[in-house]
Amino acid sequence: MLKDYEFWFVVGSQFLYGPEVLETVAKRAQEMTDILNASGNLPCKLVYKATIKTNAEVTDLVREANYDTHCAGIITWCHTFSPSKMWINGFVNLQKPYCHFATQYNRSIPNEEIDMDFMNLNQAAHGDREHGFIAARLRMPRKVIAGYWQDEDVQKRIGSWMRAAVGVVFSRGLKVMRFGDNMREVAVTEGDKVEVQAKLGWQVNTWPVGTLVENMDAVTDAEIDELMATYQSEYEMATDDIETVRYQAREEIAMKKMLDKEGCKAFSNTFQDLYGMKQLPGIASQHLMSQGYGYGGEGDWKVAAMTAILKAMSEGQTGGTAFMEDYTYNLDPDATYSLGAHMLEVCPSVAAGKPRIEVHPLGIGDREAPARLVFEGHEGPAIVVSLIDMGGRLRLIVQDIEAVKPILPMPNLPVARVMWKALPDLVTGVECWIAAGGAHHTVLSYDVTAEQMKDWARMMDIEFIHINKDSTPEKLEEQLFLNDLAWKLK
Repeated sequence: MLKDYEFWFVVGSQFLYGPEVLETVAKRAQEMTDILNASGNLPCKLVYKATIKTNAEVTDLVREANYDTHCAGIITWCHTFSPSKMWINGFVNLQKPYCHFATQYNRSIPNEEIDMDFMNLNQAAHGDREHGFIAARLRMPRKVIAGYWQDEDVQKRIGSWMRAAVGVVFSRGLKVMRFGDNMREVAVTEGDKVEVQAKLGWQVNTWPVGTLVENMDAVTDAEIDELMATYQSEYEMATDDIETVRYQAREEIAMKKMLDKEGCKAFSNTFQDLYGMKQLPGIASQHLMSQGYGYGGEGDWKVAAMTAILKAMSEGQTGGTAFMEDYTYNLDPDATYSLGAHMLEVCPSVAAGKPRIEVHPLGIGDREAPARLVFEGHEGPAIVVSLIDMGGRLRLIVQDIEAVKPILPMPNLPVARVMWKALPDLVTGVECWIAAGGAHHTVLSYDVTAEQMKDWARMMDIEFIHINKDSTPEKLEEQLFLNDLAWKLK
């Protein structure tokens, strides 16, 4: 999907310097674009689009960008001095993510060559500050990245922002399929679907479970045989109950057909609405997630959508992203950890080894024992993400974690599980998470960063809370209080 998007590189200048300078600016902009694309540090193609010199040029380019389905964002740079008033009409109508790249063509000041001609041509320090003012004046959501354009760390920051911007474009076209409603009497899985569509672009609608059962009945044995071959190649078959696994394949095939027919990239279901089904989807949901679909258990459509968005942002990376839930804690003072799991549905993209297909009773849902993938998550830094509806605004909560190899084998727990240290520590992290209103369902990602989620939240104009190594309940409570005041004024 990332290859389907491009970002437009737009350079600011003016006619004051004459045609030779403008020719040089355009030539350098194209050179920079080519080198950045060849660096391997950008996940999407950068396209040098224009050197802007007038209000009309900015306005026309923004109009074109807004309606171009391949354009995922605009990156601007002012090689020379670009008077900012000419950007206003365009910027107030910009509907795509925007990054201000503050750089300059030359790395160093050339001692022997610097003269007034050099100064007139190389005014990025001058131009970018003028350009930055107008975005600040207009209160534009933006990303500012400063540094030399050939430095790897700078290129990687641009690439990271591109992924967040793709998450914005993906979100604005996202459709979520709900099989049934959310679990009865649960508060945090509720939300204003109209507000979410207006703010984030999500189309969230319900399809009857009976329609899913009709699609399941239409699945052929040949289709099941083909998917079973995929299961056997990707996973270890650790059960003799093949018919139960085949039933999961039937569920997956039917769900995928419905999702693809409606253009949905995320789905939710609940064990309280399985009318006509023999099993709650286990491996069926897990394998769909491994293909990039978002999932939310117990009807949690918000976490289903966020799982799909983070998967889109992290395409091509290998750490993994999964639907997750804090299940239980290890409160030993010498080993404080959170155990993340769910009844069945954790994506195998986060597995440390080859997942095992097992069949066990579920003890909930009043249906047959379902097949599921059982595995341990791998070690490494990660984040957990929760989107909640505060009534009047959306809040995105992100916590930094450090996943570890589980300290216990837990031989009688037949579910996929990830164990982690919460930052700054488990107890402080729990207090901060609860104070912020974070949900019990999250998205866990080893690939997406807190900075990317902050960028995404800024572009979406929603509240962002980051729980990290420096967090304390006191500082967070102060932030939440000030945020409440600020968002009431928006």
